[in-house]
Amino acid sequence: MENIIINKVAESALTTIDLEEFYPKGETAVFDLKEHLFMGLILKEKDFRAALQSYDWERFRDKLVSITCSADAIIPIWSYMLVASNLQPIAKEVVFGEEKNILQTLLLRNISKIKGEEYTDKRVVVKGCGDEPVPEAAYVEITNKLRPFAKSIMYGEPCSTVPIYKRK
Repeated sequence: MENIIINKVAESALTTIDLEEFYPKGETAVFDLKEHLFMGLILKEKDFRAALQSYDWERFRDKLVSITCSADAIIPIWSYMLVASNLQPIAKEVVFGEEKNILQTLLLRNISKIKGEEYTDKRVVVKGCGDEPVPEAAYVEITNKLRPFAKSIMYGEPCSTVPIYKRK
């Protein structure tokens, strides 16, 4: 009698989603309004506009850029809009927030573009381990995206999953 090893995981009808594949590609950079505050506290419109006109925007060419203000100051909303309008034609992507939020914001944006209908009646495993730290918000987003369509959602690796949802 011959012992045949059967890879049941490979033969299963599981669809694996690796959230790392949705990470945005590119170098990150930050535009900090703190550099343009008078005495580190006040944003003067005239001076700010002049500074932006003479600013070297090329340093942000094709980068993932976040706009923030690291100073404890009251910043008018229009100032963020003004910076974004200057960055938009240069940068690859422009978001608001601290540098650590760039990748999460863009990761969630990429996940939101998934067409849930493509997973209709499928058994989906959301991969749990990888090289990049995937934020919890991404797992919540993918669950929200898939639940209306998938037959089941599991977390982990195909050989060892944690059940999350199963349609009844």
